[in-house]
Amino acid sequence: MEEFTDSVGQVGRDARHDQPGVDADGLQRLWAPWRFGYVAGDEPIQGCPFCVLPARAAARDRESLILHRGEHAFVIFNAYPYNPGHLMVVPYGHVADLEDLPEDAAVELWALARRAVVVLKERVGAQGVNLGMNLGTAGGAGIAEHLHLHAVPRWLGDTNFITVVGAARVLPRALEEMWDELAPGFQDLPTGGTGPESTA
Repeated sequence: MEEFTDSVGQVGRDARHDQPGVDADGLQRLWAPWRFGYVAGDEPIQGCPFCVLPARAAARDRESLILHRGEHAFVIFNAYPYNPGHLMVVPYGHVADLEDLPEDAAVELWALARRAVVVLKERVGAQGVNLGMNLGTAGGAGIAEHLHLHAVPRWLGDTNFITVVGAARVLPRALEEMWDELAPGFQDLPTGGTGPESTA
């Protein structure tokens, strides 16, 4: 369970450890108070989120922050973003080790990563993109049992004084707003996979 302060006006600190190149223990995210329902979780996820979320009906994709469902992998927003638009490409299969990922899933994972880069550049004007995986707990993965690829949009100067001095990130846009902005960039891709059997 993520850790949050109880007092209004204090900064909630998450306990995730999968931000590329950043020690999550030393980085805080400043969330608007009206976002607390999402951050705290109106519907707590039991089990692996990368298995539970795609098992939901596709009609709930905006709520679940899933941008695209491919045949073997899907694209989803990181709920604890380093920058606005921080995406993840995730195989449906619950696989921890890259060497165990089936070839067809690996091919689609990379194809979706390439599309994510294009979408981030074209739709939010990213000047660069960090792509990477943190494999295993020792490698910094927050969800080590289900591998995922990060796509983090970057802009010159996006590491500003509040990050350097205050060890915090300001996230100016709600995740749902970013979903509305980026989802059209994936609409022309074929779909077909639903991952685990949809439940609701």
